Amino acid sequence: MDSWSLIWSVLFGSIGLGFFIYGKKQGAVVPLICGIALMIFPYFVSNAILAVSIGTVLLAIPYFFRI
Repeated sequence: MDSWSLIWSVLFGSIGLGFFIYGKKQGAVVPLICGIALMIFPYFVSNAILAVSIGTVLLAIPYFFRI
C-alpha cells in the first residue's frame, strides 16, 4: 500500500462517515448505504487509481438517486 492509497482511503472514509451520519439523521437510505460503502471499500482496494474511480462513483450516486 503506497501513501496515495492511504490518503485517498482516509479522504473517502471521512466523507463516507459524513454521508452515513446525514443518512441516519434524515432517514435517507441512499446516503446511508453509500456512506457505509465509502467507509468499507478502501479495505479491499489497494490501487490508488481504482480507489479514486470507485470513490467518485460512490460519491455521485446520492446526487443522482434521491430516494
